[in-house]
Amino acid sequence: MRTQVSIEFFPPKDGAGEERLWSTLSQLSHLAPDFVSVTYGAGGSTRDRTLRMTSEITTRTGIPTVAHLTCVGATTAELTSILHQYKSAGISQILALRGDPPTGPSGKWESTPGGIDHAEGLVTLAARMGFTIGVAVFPDGHPASKDESEDLNTLRRKVDAGATFAISQFFFEVRSWERLMDQVLRNRMDITLIPGVMPVTNVKQLIRFSELSGTEIPSDIRRRFEAVADNHDAVQSLGVEIATKLCQELLDIGVPALHFFTLNSSSATSQVVANLGIR
Repeated sequence: MRTQVSIEFFPPKDGAGEERLWSTLSQLSHLAPDFVSVTYGAGGSTRDRTLRMTSEITTRTGIPTVAHLTCVGATTAELTSILHQYKSAGISQILALRGDPPTGPSGKWESTPGGIDHAEGLVTLAARMGFTIGVAVFPDGHPASKDESEDLNTLRRKVDAGATFAISQFFFEVRSWERLMDQVLRNRMDITLIPGVMPVTNVKQLIRFSELSGTEIPSDIRRRFEAVADNHDAVQSLGVEIATKLCQELLDIGVPALHFFTLNSSSATSQVVANLGIR
């Protein structure tokens, strides 16, 4: 069975970044991605660029695009307007997220007057408009959750509201994914789980992402990265090695899809997919 491959970009900050994104997308076209997703910046700061780039990717490439949408800093009326714009651009899939406070995932959530406070509310809104809806899951637990049961209850509410697939935060150990799958199966949730994989290319960036997301970096992996932190080529080579191993372990247990966080660069993701031989 063909393994589904999808890739994720963040919206560029300027013209040079935009050129790089289009170049990266062109370089990854040989992977025949099943879909492309485009993120929001922290606090919804790149909402307009996300809307524009998502629409342009769909128009220019014909690749199905999943648009991220968060509740941060927007009223329900504004979110409804954005969803109408996505629909007009031919986008039918949304990744519905509460979004992180400007201070990070573990920071205090501040409500927007007239807005939505939880991802399931955004799922409900998008479902009423006929979108296919994905949400986020956290194999190592959400940093703001007290325990696994809170994460599971949150996911259940999103499924009940209409979510049909979930893309995970990045993680490093297959047992984290197996634990998540087992929990979803035991709780009889009807949702497709897609593991998110980040081929590491920058150690400082890895540590920052880990702190923001709550993803645990296993001590042996952290030591290996820190030992080569000043050598970009060595970091990327190690990142590709570790990501390839994780992906192969996921494929070996029957995972049918892989979602790659590209960080708007093509080489590491291309190397991992080539190592796996799935394209």
